[in-house]
Amino acid sequence: MLDGRLIIVSGKGGVGKSAVSAGLALVAQRQGKRVLAVETGSPGGLSAHFSTTTLDFAPREVRPGLHAMHMVRSQALLEYLSLQLRLPGMGRFGPVARAFDALATAAPAVREIITIGKIYWEVQTERWDLVIADAPPTGQIGSYLRAPRTIAELVPTGRVRSQADSMAALLSDPTATRLVLVNLAEELPTTETMETMEWLEGEDLVAPPTVMVNRVLPELTFADRPPGTAGAIVDLHRSLLVEQERWLKLLPGDYVLPYLFGLFTPGEVSAQLSDVLEESL
Repeated sequence: MLDGRLIIVSGKGGVGKSAVSAGLALVAQRQGKRVLAVETGSPGGLSAHFSTTTLDFAPREVRPGLHAMHMVRSQALLEYLSLQLRLPGMGRFGPVARAFDALATAAPAVREIITIGKIYWEVQTERWDLVIADAPPTGQIGSYLRAPRTIAELVPTGRVRSQADSMAALLSDPTATRLVLVNLAEELPTTETMETMEWLEGEDLVAPPTVMVNRVLPELTFADRPPGTAGAIVDLHRSLLVEQERWLKLLPGDYVLPYLFGLFTPGEVSAQLSDVLEESL
């Protein structure tokens, strides 16, 4: 899992993919790797799980050897134009930058290729042993993974086509890139995860994903039902456990992560998940 160059973490909204992304990053950091964690969605997910302030586009060290950043599309676009396409001085022209930002919002696959392109660029710089992307949810991840192929179909030749081909090769290389789908043992997340896996199998964009089932309830070890409110809690737990088992049989997952009982900050959640992941991985 952690022996490649890139891990892309996706999942239906609310399943805990930011917590899992942070947990994986903490495990890799403890193993002595130089790690970059990239937050691609709304700001706050990764920063909360690293117990730090809001992340910026520039990578910031949040643990020794572990850096984190937030994807800002307009800045990634300017960086792409100036560094990868070798168009100097783009950052100095505000109206031009805004025009390209509008283009990235409207044109097919451009927004996605900018996001994937930035992640690809960070992998290629070799400043990091491992890049972990807290990626868009499963409802959107397909368009991001397919973006290099879409650009290659639109652009027949030139630097943009070459870079799109290189991005596609990185994503499809099972020794370099791993896709992690975070799931819950519930109907909607399981259905969406299975649909995503079926779509991925037909597209052949990335190696078969690793499925991590989050927030799985433990078995109750005592036989006698306690009286009163405690007994009602036991009944609820057991009924939820039966429901979870139904979906775990349908999609058991490669790794199972526990339900964390109690009041925990996001930083405490990612720290506990990192302990579980370190043992499992």
